[in-house]
Amino acid sequence: MINVRAPAVAGLFYPADRETLATDVGRFIANAPVPQTLEPKALIAPHAGYVYSGQVAANAYIAWQSQKDKIERIVLIGPSHRISLHGIAVPTVDAFKTPLGEVAIDREAIAAITDLPQIVIDDEPHRQEHSLEVHLPFLQKVLGDFKLLPLVVGAVSSEQVAEVIERLWGSDSTRFLISTDLSHFKDYKNAQKIDRETAQSIESMNPAMLSPEKACGCIPVAGMLIAARKYGLSVERLDLRNSGDTAGNKERVVGYGSWAACKKDYQSNSLRLEDDWGLLNREGGRLIRIAAQTVAYSIKNGHPPAVDIASFPPELQENRATFVTLNKNGNLRGCIGTVQACKPLIADVVENAYKAAMKDPRFAPIKIEESSALEISISLLSPFEKMSFSDEADFLHQLRPQVDGLIISDQGKRSVFLPQVWESLPEKTEFVGQLKQKAGMPYDYWSATIETWRFTAISVKSSTKYKSTTKLDQCKSE
Repeated sequence: MINVRAPAVAGLFYPADRETLATDVGRFIANAPVPQTLEPKALIAPHAGYVYSGQVAANAYIAWQSQKDKIERIVLIGPSHRISLHGIAVPTVDAFKTPLGEVAIDREAIAAITDLPQIVIDDEPHRQEHSLEVHLPFLQKVLGDFKLLPLVVGAVSSEQVAEVIERLWGSDSTRFLISTDLSHFKDYKNAQKIDRETAQSIESMNPAMLSPEKACGCIPVAGMLIAARKYGLSVERLDLRNSGDTAGNKERVVGYGSWAACKKDYQSNSLRLEDDWGLLNREGGRLIRIAAQTVAYSIKNGHPPAVDIASFPPELQENRATFVTLNKNGNLRGCIGTVQACKPLIADVVENAYKAAMKDPRFAPIKIEESSALEISISLLSPFEKMSFSDEADFLHQLRPQVDGLIISDQGKRSVFLPQVWESLPEKTEFVGQLKQKAGMPYDYWSATIETWRFTAISVKSSTKYKSTTKLDQCKSE
């Protein structure tokens, strides 16, 4: 007779009834946008109740659906919530059970790591732990038959987690699933800010910036990032939301995100952020200073300063599209940007800073006495990716909330929303409807000739802190 871990949170975090659970999981998977180019070695996904984070998690699992015939082993790693644990716990049981059936434990994989000093053999950390269990019904639905190595992580270093991952790395038949939620019990706006910072740390593969306050699974995530860097992977965001966007109120929310760690060859060049984050880490301060100097010069002289492009580093000489946003006391004071990369990055920033200060048609030119109170933000846009879809439902299915910036065009009308607009318009239909209206189309407009492009955008801002009251994307594009 085999020894089986019984489900601990069925009926609490997800339905205990087999048919209801199968229906719910199937619906989440059906609603997940299918990535076109990803073959993730590892996924990061949340572990809250399905009503709160089920869709965010499904948006990760869907990336494995087309590869289910390749995948034989899942190494599932999550933080300990229930007991104090020193080490990384592996179970002695033969299987983990959910209402959808049993999943066999990979004893061969356990044997491969038991000599490591951080590994402890102990069923107790697993008995009531939800951070692993909630993933199993999704994995059963997406993959069918597979073997499981569940690891509960306690008081260890991220390097020790990375050592375990590297020992188990293996072939394409082995994949890793890292379990974590993000910020806990902040108000909606503060949670968004903290979770964006965490997302940037994950996507720039900077494990040192993670902490328990930002992600309960920070140690497992950091361990994966260390291993992923060693093996030449990079990380792409699949979703980022919080419970205020899904099923909870906005006074005390929990953050959720999902990511895929892939070989760089598999990533869409147009949506890769790692290089741009590196650029802003190196040159963001210089770009902000130049934008501020441009604003001051333009106020005094009425035109932008000349730019000696050749005097700047090569990466600032490359043609890029940017937006420059000026805020004063939390209110928009000017925003101008370009959506086509047609001039060197440094020149584009200078021109957009000048126009944001002096030529935004919605505002009077900025006066010298205002300049010291301005906060400057520069957004760097990725190249565009034209979207292909069969109808509006297919288009909405592919759109990624909190990730995609969007350009929409038809019949000579065109408009753009930056990804930051998802903060004010988190629902897909509202986001797209408002963008149509911005372009001069009806809210519910659709035609067979409509064209859309998506892109990502990352930003750097000056150190002045403010609380934005902007409800819609208010930037003008050139």
